[in-house]
Amino acid sequence: MKRLLIVGAGFAGMYAAISAARLRHLQGVSPKDLEISLISPEPFLVIRPRLYEPKPETMKAPLSELFREIDVRYVQGSVETIDSASGLATFVGPEGKLETLAYDRLVLATGSTGFRPRIPGLAQHAFGVDLMDEAIKLDHHLHALAKQPPSQARNTVVVAGGGFTGIETATEMPRRLRTILGKDADIRVVLVERGELIAPQTGDNPRPVIANAIRDSGVETILGVGVTALDEAGVTLSNGQRIESATVIWTAGMRASPLTAQISTSRDNLGRLIVDPDLRVPGVRNVFATGDTAKVAADDLGNVAPMTCQFAIRLGAFAGHNAAADLLGLPTEPYDQKTYVVCLDLGSSGAIFARGWKPQLEQIGELAKATKREINTVWIYPPRPELDKLFASAPAQVMDLSDFSVPINAAAA
Repeated sequence: MKRLLIVGAGFAGMYAAISAARLRHLQGVSPKDLEISLISPEPFLVIRPRLYEPKPETMKAPLSELFREIDVRYVQGSVETIDSASGLATFVGPEGKLETLAYDRLVLATGSTGFRPRIPGLAQHAFGVDLMDEAIKLDHHLHALAKQPPSQARNTVVVAGGGFTGIETATEMPRRLRTILGKDADIRVVLVERGELIAPQTGDNPRPVIANAIRDSGVETILGVGVTALDEAGVTLSNGQRIESATVIWTAGMRASPLTAQISTSRDNLGRLIVDPDLRVPGVRNVFATGDTAKVAADDLGNVAPMTCQFAIRLGAFAGHNAAADLLGLPTEPYDQKTYVVCLDLGSSGAIFARGWKPQLEQIGELAKATKREINTVWIYPPRPELDKLFASAPAQVMDLSDFSVPINAAAA
């Protein structure tokens, strides 16, 4: 028996399992001859792009039925070590016992976590929305504010980081706070960004629309200034400004899973393994990396796959296919993803939908909000009803948005 082990049940890990099982099925190989296993702490897909919303504990989807349908063995546990020389992964099981799993090929799909620099008070006083536990803690904290007497600090939220997560968190926050504190509460939400631009990766076309939407949603922005210290009563900024706040949310930066450090190869400044076009780790024949753990070119123009679920899905499909193909003596396929789509929620101001590596607006406002809602509540959930379609498709067709057309909003033209 040959063994393929996938570590991680996020978007990349889930699609790696589907894609590997698809190839095994198409080749007429029995699960007894090629065992596909996936290990993660829980058999759920966390819908990470939605963790800025209320009720984050509901933002997960069960995977057990999907794995049974495609004959993927699920193992509950947290991987501690990966020994690529011996082909062994050591993990802590649900009973707290240390166990091992042998593999012939491993797909590392353990994602990323929020980066927390050494800023005084950050670890103790900042909230986050990168992981479910963090998002639940923030939600509980926000609801507890209603039990505190009204004050400027109680009613003020500071969001540090002007990337996509920071923007979505900040623009959703006025509505969340008024639901908790009352519609007449004097709410203040401040978005702090060390750089000179909000959402620099969107380019010049969508950025003015995003900036206007942020303002219209009631969110203040402070640019070119960083957070230098936090305490239980607020934050101090690099320009000396003090903001009294009971709630500081850190969204500034991501880093690849620490497990990447156990693979002996080059990594980039985000901790991602620099992989070959087919997602194999150079010099480590039995390990493929995917999703947020991998740095790889998305096309032949120099664009690199960013750390988003849109890319993790497609990266996962290629990694699972290629790891299984390698075990079955079939050629691997180079990953590519020529289309980049930005669909950004802007709270009460709607959303934007833009396409391209230099994004061009196609929708704004409520039209884009409906598209964002469909992506977040349908497209990225486990594709159980579409298994037959997935098994009939090549991995290159998974999450390919090149043919996804939407009506162009006249206001965005």
